[in-house]
Amino acid sequence: MTFPVPKPVSMLAGHILRRSGLTGVPSSRQARAEDTTDAAAEAAKAEAWELVTAAQGGDTSAFGRLYDRYVDVVYRYVLFRLGDRDLAEDVTSETFLRALRRITSVSYQGRDVGAWFVTIARNIILDHVKSSRFRLEVVTDEVSEPSGAPLGNVGVQAVAGPEQQAISRATRAELLRCVAELGEDQRECIVLRFLQGLSVAETAAIMKRNEGAIKALQHRAVRRLAQLLPTGLR
Repeated sequence: MTFPVPKPVSMLAGHILRRSGLTGVPSSRQARAEDTTDAAAEAAKAEAWELVTAAQGGDTSAFGRLYDRYVDVVYRYVLFRLGDRDLAEDVTSETFLRALRRITSVSYQGRDVGAWFVTIARNIILDHVKSSRFRLEVVTDEVSEPSGAPLGNVGVQAVAGPEQQAISRATRAELLRCVAELGEDQRECIVLRFLQGLSVAETAAIMKRNEGAIKALQHRAVRRLAQLLPTGLR
């Protein structure tokens, strides 16, 4: 299983704070970039639902394309929550097996298909938590921003040399350490909204809360994260 090359975490941290209104008004260039990203995300969402429709009609290759598109998203989410690579792989596999069995039951509700896959993974994780001793351990070397999500277009990704790669690894670890210090609900909100790039509505559906509650939770989480982050990462 492969993962996208992570962007510098200073970009990620700044993106979280900018989108939450804690670093002033975004520039017109940033606004245009976000508009372009939103349009691309809508097109990708529509394409994914076309694959769902095809899979519901018996097209196995369509479900395979859905798997290819969302397996990294699901794996990253599960790995962050569980901190165990082998268990994360098992949960990810079970997620897509359940999704395949239930593909005919899912219908378009305005959200990206990825939210449905993550919801299945979250329910499996909750079952695991209830049935065994559980301890969150943030794994920093495999958790990175998802390609295609809003974070993927923040800044320009240059080819990093060994020194920059070392700095990126260190800053990524520092950011994830700070995220791990948040409360359980705040941590999951940050992961879904910014690391996974899901919308408020999608996050609300996964966490089984209304959108107003998610917005308030996100606001508190980002303010707390801003307090925890070193100045150089803000």
